[in-house]
Amino acid sequence: MAFVTLDIKKLTVNFEYLNTLFKKNGIEWSVVSKMLCGNKDYLTELLKFDINQVCDSRVSNLKMIKSINPKIETIYIKPPAKRAISNVVKYADISMNTEFETIKLLAKEAKKQNKTHKIIIMIELGELREGVMGEDFMAFYESVFRLENIKVIGIGANLSCLYGVLPNHDKLIQLSLYEQLIEAKFNKQIPYVSGGSSVTIPLIFQNLLPKGINHFRVGETLFLGTDVYNNSKFKKMHSDVFSLYAEIIELIEKSTTPMGEMGTNVEGESYQFDQNNIGETSYRAIIDLGLLDVETDHIELIDKSLKLAGASSDMIVIDLNKNKKNYKVGDLVEFKLDYMGILRIMNSKYIGKRIKERAN
Repeated sequence: MAFVTLDIKKLTVNFEYLNTLFKKNGIEWSVVSKMLCGNKDYLTELLKFDINQVCDSRVSNLKMIKSINPKIETIYIKPPAKRAISNVVKYADISMNTEFETIKLLAKEAKKQNKTHKIIIMIELGELREGVMGEDFMAFYESVFRLENIKVIGIGANLSCLYGVLPNHDKLIQLSLYEQLIEAKFNKQIPYVSGGSSVTIPLIFQNLLPKGINHFRVGETLFLGTDVYNNSKFKKMHSDVFSLYAEIIELIEKSTTPMGEMGTNVEGESYQFDQNNIGETSYRAIIDLGLLDVETDHIELIDKSLKLAGASSDMIVIDLNKNKKNYKVGDLVEFKLDYMGILRIMNSKYIGKRIKERAN
């Protein structure tokens, strides 16, 4: 079985780097755990860190987090579906919201569960994903704060995730101004202005983060060391917290050119090959990993002498050329993963999940 590993030592370095950065700048932050897809072993390791809040977009993952540490504060980071209201109130201390009718249902359920459910109202800043329109926000807030069993503890915004709209000083100033307007008009304190995510971190170093932005939600940079804003890596962070290993299940010298009438493959793609290469051969390895588990665009071979030759639903073919490193059937091939690669792999029940220190 192919398997993925989580390197706790490297994750610790990344966590401490971010934790120090945020504390130095007076920012509270929540760890976005959705990359772990609710894996109990990985979440148990994560919750050993000095974490006060964990965010996730799946109620089942929040349930797992609460089973590990009932005292951790949990945040559901997308507008709740009506059919999930009961479990959102049960397992999420806070939820992010944009629909008044949904918030009324949360209030009703919170009363039923004898709770006060906290919410962060999301505001549209141009990304066109979730968010109340700015011109409607004050009236929206006034309606919400009158509800029983609901407490508005913050306002927030999402950027970069859908169309790649980057946060900048002006956009985040807009978000801060909404908090000031609420306090001035309604005499209400809003503890969190949650305008920060992985993509916003570089603004801290550039002194472009408005003082009013005091809450970040960070997942990708924690697990991948990614400078999302500049599509690069932070030098003092690890980008290989996760590693993927797949076993060679066949290794045979074969032709480099397919033979026969050509149609389309399992993904509907058609290929053309240089007929001048007919007769040439190379060693080709098949590994126990396929498109069902991950898309090849999101994995990178660690051994640069190897090349991905193609993939089907359950198998990936690797070209070893002359196989100068003498790979054999049973050997492991290692891959580095990007953000979407990790999400797909972690969500596959066919891929083993191991802690690095325990992996053999």
